[in-house]
Amino acid sequence: MRAARFYNQGDIRVEEVPEPRLSDGKVLVDVEWCGICGSDLHDFTMGPFMLPTKPHRVTGETIPLAQGHEFCGRVRNPPDGSKLKDGEAVMVDPRMLCRECMACKSGKTACCQRLGYIGGATNGGYAERVVVEERSLYPLGNIPLEYAAVIEPLAVVHHAVKESAIQDWNDKSVLVLGGGPIGFALVLLLRAHGASNITVSEPASIRREQVAEFAKNVINPINENVGDVCRSFTNGKGVDVVFDCAGVPIALEAGFDALGFGGLFIEVAVWEKPMTIPSLKLLAKHITLKGVFIFNTEDFQEVMQWMAEGRIKGYEKMVTARIGLDDIVDKGFKELVNNKDSHIKILVNPRLKE
Repeated sequence: MRAARFYNQGDIRVEEVPEPRLSDGKVLVDVEWCGICGSDLHDFTMGPFMLPTKPHRVTGETIPLAQGHEFCGRVRNPPDGSKLKDGEAVMVDPRMLCRECMACKSGKTACCQRLGYIGGATNGGYAERVVVEERSLYPLGNIPLEYAAVIEPLAVVHHAVKESAIQDWNDKSVLVLGGGPIGFALVLLLRAHGASNITVSEPASIRREQVAEFAKNVINPINENVGDVCRSFTNGKGVDVVFDCAGVPIALEAGFDALGFGGLFIEVAVWEKPMTIPSLKLLAKHITLKGVFIFNTEDFQEVMQWMAEGRIKGYEKMVTARIGLDDIVDKGFKELVNNKDSHIKILVNPRLKE
């Protein structure tokens, strides 16, 4: 079968690789669509960033590997006794959990002590076929297969919103730093949670246009002072919550400035360099700083349920391009490097041949 394998920074090769091997409890999935994630892009531009250069502690595998953890597909020849049907459309929870540590046993699987990822610890969705644990496969039901790959990033931001511990979003003012893939997804989930007073700070004009349909206010931080603008429509007090989906110092500074007294700052973005916290604002405003990472199993399941029920609106607009595997470098990774502001999510079909 064919796969796009990461070898080194800027070096991804589409090549023939052996078919994946089945083992007990696992099912073969024909990949239909796989999203290019920001973490995949980090590896391409800076890497190896998150991919293993020595045997991974869970799988023992190293690069070259096929990336891709935001993927959906169809079950292929399920083994005897499987609850899944041949050809059934499924979404993949790509996390590889130990299920034995304290975090896993308490339901906090986002904090698994031996966490691995399909597409990180082993070959992922930039391949024609992938072997997945059956318990990590979820039938799509009435969720469209052509959009199912966005479930994974939606689960990430759903987890972030829930980790705020805010029960009623109706009267909360929120600032989202960054209108890219995660920022856009976060706005959709905030709306699904009941938030309406949502402001997005985004320097790129195309991304501001994309998110304007769903946010109450959109700020251009290049020529507007984010803190002043936020205070202007919160009667001078500042916003209640900031979600950082940008991961750059200037945005973090603006977010701390925009927060009101006793505000909550939630870090969602993965920074390429260590964060520097504006400690005076942190202390003087009594700000709570919270980090979040990936998602718990129930977050993933809830996103699928909410999508099926129509509670999450606009997720279709996250998909801005679809490409085949042969185009993954030029029209996928390089396109996101050179024209990232024009895209939210590029989906790859590993079995599409032009």
